[in-house]
Amino acid sequence: MTEAARQAAADLAKLGVLRGQPVLDGLVALLDLERIEENIFRGVSPSDSPVRVFGGQVAGQALVAAGRTVPPERKVHSLHAYFIRAGDPSIPIVYEVDRIRDGRSFTTRRVIAVQRGKAIFALSASFHQLEPGAEHAETMPDVPPPDALPSRMESMKAYAEKLGPIATMPRPIDVRYVTDPPWELRGQHNNQARNQVWMRADGTLPDDELLHVCVLTYASDMTLLDSILVRHGVYWGFDRILGASLDHALWFHRPFRADEWVLYDCASPTASGARGLATGRFFAQDGTLIATVVQEGLLRIAGDDS
Repeated sequence: MTEAARQAAADLAKLGVLRGQPVLDGLVALLDLERIEENIFRGVSPSDSPVRVFGGQVAGQALVAAGRTVPPERKVHSLHAYFIRAGDPSIPIVYEVDRIRDGRSFTTRRVIAVQRGKAIFALSASFHQLEPGAEHAETMPDVPPPDALPSRMESMKAYAEKLGPIATMPRPIDVRYVTDPPWELRGQHNNQARNQVWMRADGTLPDDELLHVCVLTYASDMTLLDSILVRHGVYWGFDRILGASLDHALWFHRPFRADEWVLYDCASPTASGARGLATGRFFAQDGTLIATVVQEGLLRIAGDDS
């Protein structure tokens, strides 16, 4: 993190606000990695982090590190990542970039995130020189507009005491549930393992295409595993659930802005052996399919904790 970014993060901590432009500026600061060497970068976590680093944060920072070694005319089109160990938010994360290949059309990078000399996260990302080709895409589901829905914080007010930090930690991403929030569906076993939300960066981002991609990468780790939990009528904070992201894949199809509304349509095709698979599709508000996500998560459910 640069000195300017470190100061911005410190100012955010003093403000004590939970949403809006100051919180989003704090996320931008977290993604502004410090370059230590040509292919080595360093990032930090928010001072109000929970006991482990949020998976979307380390994925977003790793993609920043990869992108800063690639010519700007080459755009990231996919990433594949593994969460290896829980990250410690109290110490910096070092990102080591391996320049695997620089071809005529594609560039490939591998990034290892390290703490205390051990890998906690591994990412491979591919960048492509844009070119014309065949075009088609699935259509967006018919859903109510985001302005007709309450914010996630408003939806959580009645459950804040039980949800704890989930309800009270700063949120740089504005999330609005289209489907019923999973905490309201506890105890119900639903035939459809689906979760739909509108989301956007809660403020205005600079005109930096890589930053918008990294912010969406950060957001893609939010609400995705809820599509598994809602099928079984359980939720974080209410039930004894040990959960963690195991791997994460993202494909970016078309340009977008992360500070404009996108629909995150998530579903879970299967769960077994304490692991669940979740898929997600991001649509711009005009219906354009902009990205696809797949994640497997560890979910050990011990039962009702109320």
